[in-house]
Amino acid sequence: SQGKEYYDALKSVHNLIKDARKVKETIEMVSEISKIYATSYNKMLTDKNFTVVELEAIGEGYAILLKESGNLLSDIKNIVTPSNGLSLSDAERMDVIDKIHAKMADYRNLTKYYSKKSISISYIRSQEKGDMERIRSLYGDPSERYW
Repeated sequence: SQGKEYYDALKSVHNLIKDARKVKETIEMVSEISKIYATSYNKMLTDKNFTVVELEAIGEGYAILLKESGNLLSDIKNIVTPSNGLSLSDAERMDVIDKIHAKMADYRNLTKYYSKKSISISYIRSQEKGDMERIRSLYGDPSERYW
């Protein structure tokens, strides 16, 4: 009986630490998404291979990803705030945190993919123009890419 109580208490603490780690990682992913956006989009703005209309569309895509990431951050804040999270059991709260964490990871991966695909358009266009050196210096060689 005493061993079961000890095990249950230990499991509860383990789950609390696991939740805290996922909350921290979720917040860090928002920062990573913002960094990918700022770095990639600023480079695209100086890239002559994109038209103004294309840059506006790319910017709108990033804005949607940032907004959705911010919404998830608000959701996780509501879950971990004691006054808001009291109506949930520990298991329910952990489940919601897991889902938000997974969705944020999807948004981060989508932001990387979106950047990569947008920049690949410039690579193709510069290759057709014979202007690869300028684009390589702007975005880097494949081994140097941050995305």
